[in-house]
Amino acid sequence: MALRLGDTAPDFEQDSSIGRIKFHEWAGDSWVVLFSHPADFTPVCTTELGLTAKLKPEFDKRNVKAIALSVDAADAHASWIKDIEATQKTVVGFPIIADVDRAVSTLYDMIHPNQSETATVRSVFVIDPKKKIRLTLTYPMSTGRNFNEILRVIDALQLTDGYTVATPGNWQDGDDVIIPLTIKDEEVIKQKYPKGYTAERPYLRMTPQPNK
Repeated sequence: MALRLGDTAPDFEQDSSIGRIKFHEWAGDSWVVLFSHPADFTPVCTTELGLTAKLKPEFDKRNVKAIALSVDAADAHASWIKDIEATQKTVVGFPIIADVDRAVSTLYDMIHPNQSETATVRSVFVIDPKKKIRLTLTYPMSTGRNFNEILRVIDALQLTDGYTVATPGNWQDGDDVIIPLTIKDEEVIKQKYPKGYTAERPYLRMTPQPNK
């Protein structure tokens, strides 16, 4: 059965480019971006891993750990990492799971037979420190992911976890946010949103981002 938002991310133990990993133990109290790749030494994947490596400072600011997955072996990952670092001008500072037996791929439903019987599609799971799945994305093999969007969603998740707000379409950090419809009492609104709000409609109430 497919994993759904709010489910506990399944734990696993598997080989990786940095040795044996126990997933929940490795994740610790961090947010995690777990993302799969069809195969080592492929062009789209090489660019994606390079982008992820370059975004490490942004992930660090958000208490996020990145971990990739491919169905190739750890020694192939080691060779591929050298290529990634040379061609993308970066340092791969995160592990790549060596899912040779496809145990993790199966656990997370990363193999879609209509795309390939053996290789994983481009799955993304954002997992919070409580090990709950907060976002899932699935890209086809031919389309590289937008990692700025993954960062944007993490910003939104962390904001809405800390404050009673929702984010509008195309929201970016610093933009106005939405007061949820569950908040109706004006006195409560004044307390929760001291910066005030504007309302184009009674159900559409915008307020400045509370932590800015």
